[in-house]
Amino acid sequence: MQPPETVEIESGANPVGSVIWLHGLGADGHDFEPIVPELRLPAELPLRFVFPHAPVRPVTINGGMAMRAWYDIVSLDATGRADAGGVRDSTALLEALIDRERERGMDAARIVVAGFSQGGAIAINAALRAEEQLAGLMALSTYIALPGELAESTASRDLAVFMAHGSFDPMIPMHWGRASADRLIAAGFDVEWHDYPMAHAVCPQEIQDIRAWLLKVYGESSGR
Repeated sequence: MQPPETVEIESGANPVGSVIWLHGLGADGHDFEPIVPELRLPAELPLRFVFPHAPVRPVTINGGMAMRAWYDIVSLDATGRADAGGVRDSTALLEALIDRERERGMDAARIVVAGFSQGGAIAINAALRAEEQLAGLMALSTYIALPGELAESTASRDLAVFMAHGSFDPMIPMHWGRASADRLIAAGFDVEWHDYPMAHAVCPQEIQDIRAWLLKVYGESSGR
């Protein structure tokens, strides 16, 4: 499958890892671009950040308006939240981006898949389907869109997992995210969970925690 168009930022020359970071509903690949300098990554850990643009599609809960979305949302309840076909199609897009990083010389064990909201649901699904161990999964303000695929997951349980959620999130209730983390833990994954007094967003403390996690995932000392 042809990978989607992307925005790319390298925090330094000759990156030693890749972070493929998917945006949420209605945003685009530029959404998390400003966070890269805020991570204050050390010069010894140059990373390539790949921010893909989701396809444009009609979204049912928004009156059928076409916008960038990784999948359709029919309703805000648990049963209509995720269009399974769309989730699988966008998972294939993320897998194509992983393959492209591999072709560029990046080992799978140096690739983190990440996402916010809808993008996080795709990142989770791709990580669960990964045939080779990835460096990590970062799932922000999100949930497991296809719980049935967790039972079939062959992903390594050594996968580093970071999950975070706002306790006042009106879009995706935090208990959805916490329940998804608990499902992953029950399946044998080691999940680092964080929650913050915020809505459907990313806050400064979360960015600091993401930085510490990336340093740990890539073998750096968080004290640097």
